[in-house]
Amino acid sequence: MNTPPPDSTPRRARGTALAAAVCLLLAACSGATGTDGTEASDGAGAARMKVTLVTHGAGGDAFWELVRKGARAAAAKDGVELTYASDPDPAGQAELVRDAIRNKADGIALTLAKPSAMKDPIARAKAADIPVVGLNSGIDAWRSEGVLEYFGQDESVAGRAVGQKLDDLKAHHALCVIHERGNVALEARCAGVKKAFGGRTDLLYVDGTDMTAVRDAITARLRQDPGIDEVVMLGAQYALTAVTSVRQADSRARIATFDLNEDLVTAVRKGDVQFAVDQQPYLQGYLAVDALWLYRTNGNLSGGGTAPVLTGPAFVTKANVSSVARFAAHGTR
Repeated sequence: MNTPPPDSTPRRARGTALAAAVCLLLAACSGATGTDGTEASDGAGAARMKVTLVTHGAGGDAFWELVRKGARAAAAKDGVELTYASDPDPAGQAELVRDAIRNKADGIALTLAKPSAMKDPIARAKAADIPVVGLNSGIDAWRSEGVLEYFGQDESVAGRAVGQKLDDLKAHHALCVIHERGNVALEARCAGVKKAFGGRTDLLYVDGTDMTAVRDAITARLRQDPGIDEVVMLGAQYALTAVTSVRQADSRARIATFDLNEDLVTAVRKGDVQFAVDQQPYLQGYLAVDALWLYRTNGNLSGGGTAPVLTGPAFVTKANVSSVARFAAHGTR
């Protein structure tokens, strides 16, 4: 899939260019969600380029709303008709990609949390001459699966960075909580922590779809092992739940987390959470959609089609949280 697009004018390219010009001149394009999941962009005609973004995110998850907002912003700028769909079940996500192919999308952006599940739909997209880019998860699998470009964080590198930071903070015993078993990105985060951290690292698997169960499982583990002095969470909302667990267990453990949202910014400011690793999900969604537009209209390949475009990791601590707080308040960080 790393071959350049055909020399002939891409379908809908002329309408796309016109729509992009309208957006730039009026500076008034905005996204809205239709009942069918389509993100409508002002100022675009009937011949707009169609892009479908398919993730493994659960409904109502604040993290994926940031991804979606970034994708909307790029679609508005480029005059793209954007459809967003998600399913945490890998088989369901794969079927959503096949739907995009049947609906003759001009480009597909997808996550690779379970890469094997995406193999068949990616192959079908390639056969239909539909470019596919990856984002957020699957940094070790995107090239082998035939994806053109990748935008996200190297989770192994991020995990090792967290492990090193725990050493700097003089931690001794970490509990890394995985809220989705088998998710390659989450597994890589904890593996990286364990590899770099000089102390002891234990893993705890929880059902991330049930926040009460997450809270109770962490509380029980902290009561069982009072020697745990650091709880590493893999998502902002789970970190906020862990704050409650630590209090319920009367534990001395501190909390660190991957990912960021407005509530997590407040928790870092208050000192309830030591730090967060920001992978910039808004940027991931934005770059994925914009990359498909650039590929279709100008044959561009970010990273040359051989290297990922990294959006993290960046540490957000009490010392620097004010620099991102206003963006988090606007719902983009």
